[in-house]
Amino acid sequence: MILTGPEITAAAQDGRLRISPFAPDQVNPNSYNVRLGPTLLTYTAEVLDAHEPNSTAECTIGPSGYVLQPGELYLGHTLEEVGSDTFVPLLFGRSSVGRLGLFVEITAPIGDIGFHGQWTLMLTPIRPLRVYAGMRIGQIMFFASVGPVALYRGKYQAAAGPQPSGYWRDVTELRAVAS
Repeated sequence: MILTGPEITAAAQDGRLRISPFAPDQVNPNSYNVRLGPTLLTYTAEVLDAHEPNSTAECTIGPSGYVLQPGELYLGHTLEEVGSDTFVPLLFGRSSVGRLGLFVEITAPIGDIGFHGQWTLMLTPIRPLRVYAGMRIGQIMFFASVGPVALYRGKYQAAAGPQPSGYWRDVTELRAVAS
């Protein structure tokens, strides 16, 4: 079951989910709009390595916005911290943003129960697109879970700002288990 807008508001008020800051005008009929935070990361290497940490460059989106370029992956973040120990959150790009040719979060929209923090957004434009900090870029829906709950305790917990891939940590853990 998906939470309706009024239930999202009630759950944010009684603590079943956390959205900070919470703004009533960002509640939709069955989702909550999240805004783009001011920081973007891009990878600096020509070839990324899934088994190693990859270096990044950081930029701040100024008042006149920032132009995203095709062929580049930008890691952005939500301005809001969002999480729940009760509901499963899913984040998708807003249709208005998709109609501008921006792919938002197309590979990893599901959040884990127990994650709390800012969400990293994977932003890929089809053509040059100027974006602005604070623009409503995505929407999060919340689903009721069934069965026992094991809370998220992963590498991105309490994320603040965009987080580069930590996949290499998974590989390191697997190597340690295999040894």
